[in-house]
Amino acid sequence: MPQPTPKPRTADPYRDLRVIDARAPRFNQTFVGLLSVAGAVSGAWPLFAVVALQLAVTLTFGRRWCLACRLYFDLVQPRIGEGPLEDSRPPRFANQLGLAFTGVASLAGAVGLGTVATVLGLAVGSLALFSAATGFCVGCHLYRLAARLNGVGTT
Repeated sequence: MPQPTPKPRTADPYRDLRVIDARAPRFNQTFVGLLSVAGAVSGAWPLFAVVALQLAVTLTFGRRWCLACRLYFDLVQPRIGEGPLEDSRPPRFANQLGLAFTGVASLAGAVGLGTVATVLGLAVGSLALFSAATGFCVGCHLYRLAARLNGVGTT
């Protein structure tokens, strides 16, 4: 029996940057989480640098440069269809937090502070995988709380 064709996208993932398919951040969180936990478990702090670099490139140049985003938007989403759209600011803030923590973990590892690097990397990896598995994004909720306290509207 043929599978139904997914409905066409309502938002271009590379042009409509104010919104994002709610499943895309979870896909990226899986990537961030797996690499971060692998770095923490193996003691290979350069994996934190890979995560930090990917997050920095994505935040600077956009989704088109995000490897996990490209995989999701170009290969997965066309097959399963677009998920619900959400405000892109909370996941972007969560990525900024991930960049800060993996960046510091990378630096800590580079200067020989292995325990600090491991703790920070494990924190990022655990939170990212928790979010990917449950949909509860701590960074996203921190953004919403800060936005509410500062009178910024969120959807």
